[in-house]
Formats: sequence, structure tokens, C-alpha cells
Amino acid sequence: MNQEAHVSVQSETTGPLTTEAGAPVADNQNSETAGIGGPVLVQDQSLLEKLAHFNRERIPERIVHARGAGAYGTFTLTRDVSQWTRAKFLSEVGKQTETFLRFSTVAGNLGSADAVRDPRGFALKFYTEDGNYDLVGNNTPVFFIKDAIKFPDFIHTQKRDPYTGSQEADNVWDFWGLSPESTHQVTWLFGDRGIPASFRHMNGYGSHTYQWNNAAGEVFWVKYHFKTDQGIKNLTAADAAKLAGEDADSHQRDLRTSIENGDFPSWTVQVQIMPAAEAAKYRFNPFDLTKIWPHEDYPPIEIGKLELNRNPENIFAEVEQSVFSPAHFVPGIGPSPDKMLQGRLFAYGDAHRYRVGINADHLPVNRPHATEARTYSRDGYAYDGRHGGSKNYEPNSFGGPKQTDQAVWQPSSVTGQTGQTEAPSHAEDNDFVQAGNLYRLMSEDEKGRLIDNLAGFISKVSREDIAKRAIDNFRQADPDFGKRLEAAVQALRG
Repeated sequence: MNQEAHVSVQSETTGPLTTEAGAPVADNQNSETAGIGGPVLVQDQSLLEKLAHFNRERIPERIVHARGAGAYGTFTLTRDVSQWTRAKFLSEVGKQTETFLRFSTVAGNLGSADAVRDPRGFALKFYTEDGNYDLVGNNTPVFFIKDAIKFPDFIHTQKRDPYTGSQEADNVWDFWGLSPESTHQVTWLFGDRGIPASFRHMNGYGSHTYQWNNAAGEVFWVKYHFKTDQGIKNLTAADAAKLAGEDADSHQRDLRTSIENGDFPSWTVQVQIMPAAEAAKYRFNPFDLTKIWPHEDYPPIEIGKLELNRNPENIFAEVEQSVFSPAHFVPGIGPSPDKMLQGRLFAYGDAHRYRVGINADHLPVNRPHATEARTYSRDGYAYDGRHGGSKNYEPNSFGGPKQTDQAVWQPSSVTGQTGQTEAPSHAEDNDFVQAGNLYRLMSEDEKGRLIDNLAGFISKVSREDIAKRAIDNFRQADPDFGKRLEAAVQALRG
């Protein structure tokens, strides 16, 4: 729908202006006063209601992924995957499922610019016949850390310093230098794909490893890939800085107008499949979020097409209040032992309960489409009384919903004692191998831009030991990488 059409539709609304309770408003231009020009009266409930509502119009912004844009669309299955999963929405070639996709940047606040060097969130909600399935990923297949216990510390380094009120290079590189596992993702971030030209011109990834299980109870580990059909397009650091200053809303505007114009963006959906029995002996830890599964080991298999074809009517209601949780599974899909995923299974839902309220899933953008949520949860902030007088406990003998006795996913075997330990080691586990492989895949021009981007940021560090430690991580990934980066930083620091 173009802007002119949208305005004309809104202008057709008839009837008098009312209060939130539906009472007609006599005068929306002047407050009620004690005499002409006198003090305003507390009995002017229309005024007080407007001011009170205005003061509460903004819910707390997301701690991360605050800056975002979204659109509705459809996922169409193009391959039979029933040998791997019993998920109903993946059961029949040609089957379509409604979706909502929210793109975002990670570190910036709600008012920040789109064209910045930052990972992009790629949060996808499937409105399936078995309820909502949320796939919460990024535009990179890896991440900075592998254990959720480090996530708050990592995000603190990306956000504003408590003393200066700005993002500080010292904090960023101190953490990254002391966390060698971040080397792979940092190499991605400061390469050419670190600043996508638009949301439409970037890939999306589930990033984590997930479980698929079929009707026979067999378990497979899976990684999701969403390959843009528009082609990869990126911005240089200089072009991005110019665009961010001229149009802070560039990516949001591009997504909205492309859909308004009927140029619907789409992604080809692929999966990598690993039989569960192969995980223990795989050369890398397959549940380590800082590593990919090389395609020569597990070639991506095309399974579907994702298209975005409808814009939200109200950004606040549908984008800002949309909530996603990787704990939202459907039968046939489940979690893996990925330690970052395990932490997010709790953290995402908890964040939304704080930010939007415990009834966030009742909002239209979050509500299941093909089935209603049947729970015994009641009351709380923004509860709409949808359950009426039905019983709020289980078991009951009044016809309330009952458990299915059918597990959503298959159980995983565990052994050993509890404790705060790292994941089991695999033959080629290493924090630097894949970062080095990525560097060596780049052309000379790509390497040059990567070095320039990294050096420009590292040169802002105030302490030599922080800079040296950061450079040494890249040196361990590839000697040439470290050598060139060290020279570039020294040249900038003088």
C-alpha cells in the first residue's frame, strides 16, 4: 500500500472524537480552566487522559536489537523434509505459512542510524498450525561468544560507558582481546559484509544449532541459512558514514518502500543436516556458536522460499511490541546443547515479560494464527479477560485443555557430573582456525578494507597492551593478517 492510499484509508474513519472510554470529546483544542485564562482544572479528564497516555506511550526499548524494522510474509516449502522432521508446517511441498520478520541492529539504541557497522538481527516468526515457531538469528552464521554467561559483559562493552556515556574503543577491544573466541565474528564484522546496503541485500542465519526429529523418533542437528535473492550488497565505511548522517532511517525506508512498490524481497531457505550420531566425533564442536559447519562437510539443502509482502500498519504495535523467543518450538523441532542457545531460551522470554508484560503473546502480532493459545495463565498487566470465567487450574473436570503426552522434541543423552565446565573437546577445536580460513578466502581488495576497518577502530585504544592483545588474536588466525594489521595500526597511531 503506498503512502497516498494509506492516508486515504485512514481519512475515511467517521464519528466523533472520543476519550479512551468512548465518550465524545467536546473540545480538543482548549483545556478547561477556572475562568478565561485561569488555571487549568483537574476535572478536565480529557486533558489528563491525553497527558497520562502520552507519558506512557513508550515501553522500555530492547536492551539489544532496539533499532528495528519488520514486515509480514510467507514461507513456502519447496522440498519434502519429512525424513528429518515431523513439523507440520514442513510436511508438504507447496505448503505456505504466514510469517513476520523483524530486522535490527544489535548495539544501537532506538534512535540510532541504520547504516552502521553492527550485526543485524534476523528474527522470524512462523504462524504455524501448531502455534508459533520463532527462529531468532542474525545476518552472520557465527557470534562473538559461545556461552550465555558472558553475554551481559559482552553487551556492556558495546553500549555506552557508565562514565563517558559513549561507546569506548578501550572497552570493546579489551573484551575482544581477552576473548579469543570472538576473533571469527570480529573478522566477519569488519569485513565487507559488516555494513549491509539494506535489509533486503543480506543473508540471514539461524546461527545456532537446532534439533529436528522425525516421526520415527530419529534426531538430526540442523542449521538454517536464508540466502538473499536480491544479491549481497554492502556499504563501505565512508559511504555508510555519509548515508547514516543523511538518512538515519535508510534501511527501514528501503524495506517499506520496496514492499509498497510490489518489489517483494525474498530469500532462498537452506538447511545443513547432521545426523545426531555424528556430533560427538565431528572435528569441531557442532554446538559452538563461534564456528560454522564447513559446506564440504554438510552441504546446504534448499527447502523453501521466504517472501516479505506486507508492511505493518502501525510500527509501535507490530514492530516494537513484537516478541520473539527461541523457546517457541513446535512438534518436530527443539533445542540443542548450544550453550548460547540454552541461555537465550530463558533470556528472550524473560526480557519480553519485563519489557512488554506477561501478556505480550496476546497482542495481535504475537498471537498464533491457526490456533488459539490454551493455557491456565490469568491476570497480570494488559490481561484482556479472554478466558472469561473458565477454570484457572489443571487438572480439572470441567473440560479444560489437557496435556498431549507427546514430547515436542526428543530427549538428549547426558553423562557426568554437574559443574561449570567448557564443552567437550573435539579434534580441531580452536578459536582461530575459522577466522584464518575466512581471511584467506578474501581477495586482496577485501583484505585491504578489512585491515583498514579494524585498524581505524583499534588505533583509538588508549592502552598499548589492549591494542597488542587484540592484534595478536588476528595474528594467530593468520600471520599475514596480524602483520598487516599491526603495521596499519602503527601508521595511524604515529
